[in-house]
Amino acid sequence: MTTSMGQVKGPIALKNVASFMALTSKLIDRKPHLPGIGVCHGPSGYGKTYASIFAQNRTRAVRVEVGESWTRSTLLRAIMFELGIEPRGTVATMAEKVKGELGSDPRRPLIIDEADKLVDKGFIELVREIQEHSGAPVILIGEEKLASKIERVERVANRVLDWMPAQACDIEDTAALAAAFCAGLTIEPALLDEIRRQSAGRARRIVVNLDAVTEIARNRGITHVDRVAWGRRDYYTAKAPRVREAKDLAVA
Repeated sequence: MTTSMGQVKGPIALKNVASFMALTSKLIDRKPHLPGIGVCHGPSGYGKTYASIFAQNRTRAVRVEVGESWTRSTLLRAIMFELGIEPRGTVATMAEKVKGELGSDPRRPLIIDEADKLVDKGFIELVREIQEHSGAPVILIGEEKLASKIERVERVANRVLDWMPAQACDIEDTAALAAAFCAGLTIEPALLDEIRRQSAGRARRIVVNLDAVTEIARNRGITHVDRVAWGRRDYYTAKAPRVREAKDLAVA
């Protein structure tokens, strides 16, 4: 795989990608009498969205990401747009069109990212209705609490075939990310593991820290980066700076 920072060619073989593909395949190949909803849940930065895009490309899935301001109409219009249908009509009319189009190719999944918002806004039942009437697989993606939120909506929970808890990156995942984003560099195993630990196993944070590795290598003209080369540089943890005291703000 030939790569450069920001221009990764080809998929990165992370375990969550494999698990998401397994969930997708299970839903596509399920027997007709089995439920058709899958749920992928986990903390932000675990690579859930990346995994869903990989599955989308492999299965021609329809994929939408719910916005904070979305309504039932917005959701249906977004799905219709991805299906190539002119997004117009009442909510009921659009829902029927979505069911019909998905039902015409019931092996084509519908992936809905940020699905927490659908539950919070009270229209997750619309998604259940779409799945039930079309027969198409539906995969809901969200934060760690998504599973417990869905569990409280019994009619939806009863139609979940499988739950996929996203996992933090282990050292193998971290090495795979390093191979993709730090092509041509050798990273000391101890530094790589420290990056994983400081990043709390979150792929997004790991990638930011790996960018720092490439910067160190570029600035120093080296191809082997270890903890000595990293030095006292802070690791990216996504934590906000501490609140400063008045003495910290005093002008000398």
